[in-house]
Order: sequence, then C-alpha cells, then structure tokens
Amino acid sequence: MDAGLNIADRISNELVDRREDLIRLTQDLIRIPTLNPPGSHYRDICVYLNQRLSKSGFQIELVRAEGAPGDSEQFPRWNIIARREGKSSGDCVHFNSHIDVVEAGEGWTEDPFGGALKDGKIFGRGACDMKGGLAASILAAEVFIDLVPDFAGSIEISGTADEESGGYGGVAYLAGKGYFAPERVQHVIIPEPLHKDRICLGHRGGWWAEIETKGEIAHGSMPFLGDCAVRHMGAVLDAFESDLYPALSARHTAMPVVPEGARVSTMNINSIHGGQEELPADTTALPSHCVPDSCRIVIDRRYLIEETHEEVKAEVEHLLDDLKEKRPKFEYSMRELNHVAPSMTDKSAPVVATVADAIQSVMGKVPDYVASPGSYDQKHIDRIGKLKNCIAYGPGLLELAHKPDEYVEVDDMIDSAKVMALSLLKLLGPDKGGKE
Repeated sequence: MDAGLNIADRISNELVDRREDLIRLTQDLIRIPTLNPPGSHYRDICVYLNQRLSKSGFQIELVRAEGAPGDSEQFPRWNIIARREGKSSGDCVHFNSHIDVVEAGEGWTEDPFGGALKDGKIFGRGACDMKGGLAASILAAEVFIDLVPDFAGSIEISGTADEESGGYGGVAYLAGKGYFAPERVQHVIIPEPLHKDRICLGHRGGWWAEIETKGEIAHGSMPFLGDCAVRHMGAVLDAFESDLYPALSARHTAMPVVPEGARVSTMNINSIHGGQEELPADTTALPSHCVPDSCRIVIDRRYLIEETHEEVKAEVEHLLDDLKEKRPKFEYSMRELNHVAPSMTDKSAPVVATVADAIQSVMGKVPDYVASPGSYDQKHIDRIGKLKNCIAYGPGLLELAHKPDEYVEVDDMIDSAKVMALSLLKLLGPDKGGKE
C-alpha cells in the first residue's frame, strides 16, 4: 500500500483489495436461511457474526426478545449487538441490519440460498434486502479499525430479528431496553437497499386494520331468510372506490417518497374472506349451501407525514358509520392490527451531512434524498429510542427485494462500504475525541 496516500484513499484501496472477503461473507450470510416466518436460524447467524466480529475486538451481546410476537422455544427471536470501543471518548456510530428474509417464492433460476456469484452479482434471498448491506457495513468497520486504530468513540454493528414482520422481536425490543438511547448511540445507519447514491431520510406511516361485516346464516336457496355479509362488504368496497380512493389520491406529501406514485396516500386491500372456510385443495367435496354471516377484509393504509393516525382511522370509521345509517341491517366491527407513524430525519442532521459528503467523495455526485414508501426499523429507533439522527443507506436496488432471483452487485457493495468507512472517518477520526 502506498504510504504517500491520505487515509481516505488508503481506506478505499483496502476495501477494493478485500473484495473476495466481502463476496465470501455475503455468500455465507445468504446460505443461512433465516426465513421469517417462522423465524428460523436466527441464533445460527448471530453465532456466525459473533465469530467474525470478535476477531476485530468487538464485544458481543446476544439478546433474545423473550415475549415478543413470534418468539417461542422453537423459533426464539435472537439479536446480536457488537460494540468496539475506540482509544478515546466520542460518539457512537451504529450500523443496524435485519437478519431475517422473506420466503423464497416461485420463479427462481438460481438457488435462493446458494449465494451464486455470476457477472459480478451475488444471487439469493436477502442478497440486497439486506445481507449485502450487512456485509458491507462489517467490512467498512473492519477496514476502518485496522487503518485507524486510534479512533475516538465507538462502533456498533447489530443484526436484528423480524424487520420483515414489523421489527417487534428486533429493533423495537432493543430500543425498549435502551440500546438506541441517544446517550448510548448518536448516529445510526441502516443499510437497506435504497441505492448506493441515495440517502433515505424516513418513511410513510402505516395503519393496518381488519374490518368485518356481519350477517345471518340461512339456506342458500332462500337467501331472503338470512342476511348476506358478503353483500354488505361489497357496499364497503363500493364506498371505498367512490369516496375514499379519490380522496386519498388527491393528497400529496412534501416528503421525497420514491417511487413518485407513493407521494400520495394509498390503501391496499390485503385480503378478503367471506362465508365458510375454503375446502382443502385435495378434496373432491362440494361446498354447502349457506348464506355467509361474516365477511372480513384486511386493509393496509399508508399515510403521509401531513396526516395523523387519528385522522386516518376516523376517515374509515366515518365511511362505515355512514353505511350503517343508510343500509338496512348493516353491522360491522373494526380492529386495528398495527400502526406505524411516519418518520423523517432532518436533512441537516449530522449523519445525513456526513454520509452525503462521503457519497460525493466516492461517487463524485450529490446524493439524492428520498423517503421510503414502506416502513423499516427507523420507526422504532425514532419513536421508542427517541433517536432522530438516523438514516437508511446501503447497496442494492429496492425493486429487487422480495423478488425471484434477488441479487446485489459486488461493485455496489464496495462503493457503499467506502461511503460507510469514510463516514466513520469523518465522525470518529482521532481528532473527534469528546462527543460533539
């Protein structure tokens, strides 16, 4: 290595030299099938990360989120938090990645848990979402520690459970235990796949609810003796189409949400079911002849930072109450399933400015500032941890997440690792002793 190079150039060159190590690390992570649901192999990947990070002097904690949704003796919700102290006091920079991945699904031409390397791309479930980002953050931290051993402050790397199902067995649990308290951690980078030249400042809010319409069972040949809950739900869906959806599409946010279509309020109907349970696929039996006395839908309402949770909920309740007044025998119940408030970090926040400078240095361009259409674990760091200085930044293309033949490009991981390491240099360099 050329001793005449400045430390930033030496860090970048060293990351390029460790390309093969980054590939192997990413492949190893993909080959641990941490599927959620049900939440398998969480401890296995934490043990692997423990073995890796201990070699660089990280102190390791394995924390089980006992009692969290999904946690059981068969599928315990394990998390790893690794901390490396510097030579003097200073800020703590925390890289948080979720370790869980969604089901593989159909349509793959590569082994979803094989980690194949082809044409500079590593394929596999979780390659971009977000084991590639986790690997990049590990390599960035390791190179920084090796080349800047007298750094100030501390570095944390966490691998957390259940982000794909809300994060309640992962970041939410840890935030509740104080792991993301501002006095412990000052800067958080979440390496979600938002593109290597973008900084994600936050995300829209989400409100999930189940709506049930009620009826009265009767013989299907005499439906007039009963009350069809499915027809009542049809009236709900019709009101959504005529009243709610036009109102949602007329609302626009100042948040830089991508893609463009998500800069308005949206609602998806996740599921609908009415009447008797569906018969198994392998049966030759016929359904019975009954008027359905229940029909249920689950709605997924994504809302803007300009809206409130109370307004979102009341809007749907008002529509349902209006139907109850106008429609004979209309009865309903509504149950909130989950709620996530919007989160948005100020563009002038220290971590934003630092990562922006690093992107400019590595890629020679001003970064794009975006917000996510869906939520990620920033919500818990913000609301539970009370830590605002948090962004998502990492390699990979968001549109590949949850798709067949998901992949991450090795060059993108290298560039992102450079940005992360240079951000560490900016925030924790030896001249940064004492918290800012």
